[in-house]
Amino acid sequence: MTLDELDRRLLTALQKEIPLETRPFAKIGEAAGASEAGVLARIKRLKEEDKVIRQISAIFDTKSLGYRSTLVAMRFDDGAIDAGAEVINQHPGVSHNYKRNADFNLWFTIAVPPKDTLESHINRLHELSGAKQTLILPTLRLFKIGVKLDLTGKESKEESANEIYDDSRRRKTAPDLTEAEIEVIRVLQEDMPFTEAPFQVLAEQAGITEAALFEILNSFIKRGYLRRLAAILHHRRAGFAANAMVVWNIPKKELDTIGPEMAKFREVSHCYERPIFPDWPYSIYTMVHAPKVQGCEEIVERMEEKIGEWPHLNLYSTKEYKKVRLKYFTKELDEWWAKVTPHPSLSPAGRGEREKFPSPPEGERVGVRG
Repeated sequence: MTLDELDRRLLTALQKEIPLETRPFAKIGEAAGASEAGVLARIKRLKEEDKVIRQISAIFDTKSLGYRSTLVAMRFDDGAIDAGAEVINQHPGVSHNYKRNADFNLWFTIAVPPKDTLESHINRLHELSGAKQTLILPTLRLFKIGVKLDLTGKESKEESANEIYDDSRRRKTAPDLTEAEIEVIRVLQEDMPFTEAPFQVLAEQAGITEAALFEILNSFIKRGYLRRLAAILHHRRAGFAANAMVVWNIPKKELDTIGPEMAKFREVSHCYERPIFPDWPYSIYTMVHAPKVQGCEEIVERMEEKIGEWPHLNLYSTKEYKKVRLKYFTKELDEWWAKVTPHPSLSPAGRGEREKFPSPPEGERVGVRG
């Protein structure tokens, strides 16, 4: 498979934003120098034949919708990790799950709705998977989130403040969604149809008019629920075969300055402050993407030139176990809990359970289990 110049322009544009217009692909084509029909034909090929596009849909903000989420690191014996990963994958709230080259060798993200506690779900996964040790690593501060791979090589090396989605753009209060809005979320989290007027189709599925759909989506953006509508790519098939989760041991007093500087790097898709542990003292996590491992190393070197040299580890994903878009407001999580819990009447909110993770110090964070 070879991507031509127009493919690369389209893929770069599709990751940024699908315009909220009746004919969004016509507008994208106008900017890229292609007809609406040509854009649709290429999107169909890039998704169904070349399998470069993973999905085109709404990208919602998990925390703003009231869901609780976290990164989790587990340590497995080498011979047990594949079986453990398969157990983790069964959880509907697990969207990403990777093997990485570290003592903690399995890393996944998990989200649960407001009525549930993360600790109860993670504790159950710890028991079922046979993990030797588990770290719960919630986001203490979001400096950046948003994968936008530059396939053209023509984008600036740094992103501007208005391109970066960070804590300042997140909703700070509890969600106030109506049933009609929840139905829109259910519809928009599925793959967008490849038609001239896709929002008309989505509006029909939600049982409303296209104008009403646009009104709700613009409201979602203003209220902090929706980050954007965009394409998510299969990184390796798009030419980005390497990605590194770089964990940095940086003192807390330096984070106010260093975190935002790290986030400006276009090759950095995620930048978070997370809790530290005695045997895992890394406070900042950055995801970097490049065609090859050497490219990731070079990005990290450029980052060091800007922020200074700090102890860090470059953790590469050596196996992808799961990568899907998280689905909101579905019944699958309750069904999973009933299936894996010895006493189905026990709520996943943890009623009646003894605490199996230590209480977080100073109201901050975390749990560890070994």
